Amino acid sequence: MKKILLILSIIISTLSIAQKKPTLFLIGDSTMSNKDNPEKNPEHGWGQVLGQFLTPNIELQNHAMNGRSSKSFRTEGRWDKVEKQLKKGDFVIIQFGHNDQKLKDSTKFTNPHTQYRANLERYVNETRAKGATPILMTSITRRNFNENGVLIDTHTDYPLVVRMVANDMKVAFVDMQLLTEQMEIAAGPEKSKLLHLHFKAGENAYYDKDKADDTHLSKLGAETVAKMATKSLKNLKTGLEKYIK
Repeated sequence: MKKILLILSIIISTLSIAQKKPTLFLIGDSTMSNKDNPEKNPEHGWGQVLGQFLTPNIELQNHAMNGRSSKSFRTEGRWDKVEKQLKKGDFVIIQFGHNDQKLKDSTKFTNPHTQYRANLERYVNETRAKGATPILMTSITRRNFNENGVLIDTHTDYPLVVRMVANDMKVAFVDMQLLTEQMEIAAGPEKSKLLHLHFKAGENAYYDKDKADDTHLSKLGAETVAKMATKSLKNLKTGLEKYIK
């Protein structure tokens, strides 16, 4: 009988610890999302490789999805799935902007100073209402060098608005635009191609035509971005730092 009670006590204790285990949720777009067939697919989202930089004491749920904006992520019900799971002690990284720029798609486009800002504020407020910690991030930069080797910004006012919301609402913030600009510039116009998807036809079995994608990341690019992100997250002192290796 004592043995049975001891086993039950261990099971209950284990379940209790599991229930208290926090979750890090990622919401965003294709630069962060998990990609199909990762063993063969050269493209990786930085959130896809983030787990290798975290301890086993936190769960990771990557809900980022290709082509989503701060608007469509909500209208498609993707935020509902996250919000219903949120509990005290969890964390939510919020990174949108790439697809909010799409002027030709009314399901995704948002004005940076009105709809986009309001969407970010709502994600922050709803995360906090569940006792979880929101973390805002600017979009990663595109590899966009001009003929003089100068990296040219493509995100206009969207990163600025993220900074403003983070400042006004006192939200933990990582300036991924700045970090990835530094990454691209340090690599230079040619070597930075390795961080993205640049292949000649037949060079990689996954692509039968020439590939020159300066937005999305290779595995090397994703791991480099994820490493920079975790280094910054560790310095924020939100509580997440104790779950970073």
